[in-house]
Amino acid sequence: MSIKRFGVSLEDDLLESLDQYVDENGFANRSQAIRFLVEKNVAEKKWQCNHIVAGTIIIMYDQAKKEISSKITAIQQTYTDVILSSSQYYINLNFCLHIVTVMGVANRLTELSDRLTAIRGIKHGKLVMSRAD
Repeated sequence: MSIKRFGVSLEDDLLESLDQYVDENGFANRSQAIRFLVEKNVAEKKWQCNHIVAGTIIIMYDQAKKEISSKITAIQQTYTDVILSSSQYYINLNFCLHIVTVMGVANRLTELSDRLTAIRGIKHGKLVMSRAD
């Protein structure tokens, strides 16, 4: 294992964002946060492939906005080949936790997740996958 040290220059606003990310996520320092972000990016790039994977897509949204639920349903109807189940949990009067269990080709699941999390009004969205082949 080889470790190379080098300096990285960042604009002030980007450095402030990095410091905020470090604080919000409990990293010990900037280096740890950068290492995490690079590893995360590398892992996500690997999922842009043809491996069979299983996972979940988790999204949170304001349940009072009925159009969000309709959009979720419309998108899911075009991905029935990879959706195993879909559940909604009403967290409180405002928020709904929507969980979609999926299995299929990694890039198709990523595509589905990207479409769901891009719906206007989604507060949080995340895809978690594990290789299943």
